[in-house]
Amino acid sequence: LCNKSALLLQYNPIHKKVPVLLHAGKPICESMIIIEYIEEVWPHTPLLPTDPYDRATARFWIKFIEDKGVEALRRIFRTPGEGEEPEVAIKEGWKMLETVEEHGLEGKKYFNGEEIGMVDIAFGSLIQSLTVIEDVIGVKIFESHKFPRLHKWYQNFLQVPVIKENLPDHDKFIVYFKNQREASLASPTLRAVAT
Repeated sequence: LCNKSALLLQYNPIHKKVPVLLHAGKPICESMIIIEYIEEVWPHTPLLPTDPYDRATARFWIKFIEDKGVEALRRIFRTPGEGEEPEVAIKEGWKMLETVEEHGLEGKKYFNGEEIGMVDIAFGSLIQSLTVIEDVIGVKIFESHKFPRLHKWYQNFLQVPVIKENLPDHDKFIVYFKNQREASLASPTLRAVAT
């Protein structure tokens, strides 16, 4: 965000960015930390499996998405123009998607089985951002013929009422990402961080 509100700066003075959940007057920052907090405060609708092994597996995929997925998107988003550099960034994105395609869902409707869970939320937000980035850079990366299981999963994910009702407007997201990309490409420092 370019215009940071006084409330944002008050409740997230360290990172100075969204999201921030304000609950009982206390701020909780960072997407996955907020999701974990929700899991603990409202346990009647669990987002992580109850089985310890399945919980560990879910945490593995969340960590994979945070490390490999977010980094791949960042490189795709911040790499300018055409040529070898953008191709390398896109191939990195494909590799991350291939890993999830081959090993993530294991024949299940959602990562957690028949109901969405924390991994679905983490990966769903990543894929939603990727679809916006595709529109911004004009390159299709998340192709259905390359990633049929992930595409089926994503269509199921988008139909979950709580997801469907709370997705950001795609067109507004595009405008925001275009502005962010222009700013990052104009800054030699930010471009250097991408590579």
